[in-house]
Amino acid sequence: MKKLLLLLALIGVGVGAAHWWRSAHQAQPAEPGGPPAVPVKVAKVTRRDVPVLLKVVGRAEAYESVSLKSRVDGQVAAVSYHEGQHVRQGEVLVRLDPADFEARAQQARANLARDQAQLAKAKADFERYQVLKNRGFVSEEMLSGMRTTYESATATQAADQAALQLARLQSDYAVIRAPFAGIVGAKLVFPGSGVKTNDTVLALVNRVRPLYVGFAVPESHLARLRAAMKAGALPVSVTVPGDDSRRYPGYARFLDNAVDPATGTIQMKAVLENKDEALTPGQFVRVSLALDTVKNAPVVPAEAVQQGPEGNFVYVVGGDGRVSARPIRMLLSEGDLAVIDHGLKPGETVVTDGQLRLTPGARVRVADPAPAGG
Repeated sequence: MKKLLLLLALIGVGVGAAHWWRSAHQAQPAEPGGPPAVPVKVAKVTRRDVPVLLKVVGRAEAYESVSLKSRVDGQVAAVSYHEGQHVRQGEVLVRLDPADFEARAQQARANLARDQAQLAKAKADFERYQVLKNRGFVSEEMLSGMRTTYESATATQAADQAALQLARLQSDYAVIRAPFAGIVGAKLVFPGSGVKTNDTVLALVNRVRPLYVGFAVPESHLARLRAAMKAGALPVSVTVPGDDSRRYPGYARFLDNAVDPATGTIQMKAVLENKDEALTPGQFVRVSLALDTVKNAPVVPAEAVQQGPEGNFVYVVGGDGRVSARPIRMLLSEGDLAVIDHGLKPGETVVTDGQLRLTPGARVRVADPAPAGG
């Protein structure tokens, strides 16, 4: 029994010694008797020029758009375009049956030839009567009648020439052409369709290079917008929702002359080159306007800014590895950057990740090398 008790005592002493040795050789806290250092990520406060962006939504619009209608009544003889086709200015899109217009032109030419012959006769008669009047063989009244006949024949010839010109124009109107280079839409009429003057839409043509983007901005930005546009072309950047990687640059060219009282906004338009026709009229887009630029401003990553009961603050890492909660006043937040108006100086180090485990005075250790602010 005594040997068993001695054996148990030796085992207890060995376990205690092993525990002491393990505790003595494990990683020690940052400060003897204190809590361990909290792993955090940090960034440096830097200076940079930050654009002040106004972000709104808008719609792409055709630079020019026209619904082509016939200027004469007729019947469609041929549709020369394919749906979605790129067309050149003056390219034929639709032809109407020209038979009626050619017949009217022939009739006008015949009337003109007849009245030209009558005019020639009236002119010869008038000249002959003038000679007879000078010799005293006819009265002034007879000469006046011949003058009236001659002038009437002259007017009739002018009317016939106008009728012939109108018939030629109507024949030209039977051929509908693209008024500008663009993209034609779906087919709206087919051979055999009857059309009426200024009633039936024959084709829809949109010019998409360049392209307009229409959007509305709050009236509170009106003064700044006017100042920016007076200073020169106001640059904009357009993106498609869901694809922020590709941006389409352009310039604001139009500011409406009145604010919509129902919405408190004012309409604007920007012009994009749209060389590759990536954007289509009617498409929903996001628009960013560079209203101003904050020069040489202190910036930190936006995730460094925390919300407290007294406002915004950041954790600043001191030279001794301890953090302090620093109240700040933020000028604006742009993307992943926060522009600081007051409270931080360039070169200071702020915590960007791990703030939930921090309290003022806590010791920290940097998990990753400190990147520049932004």
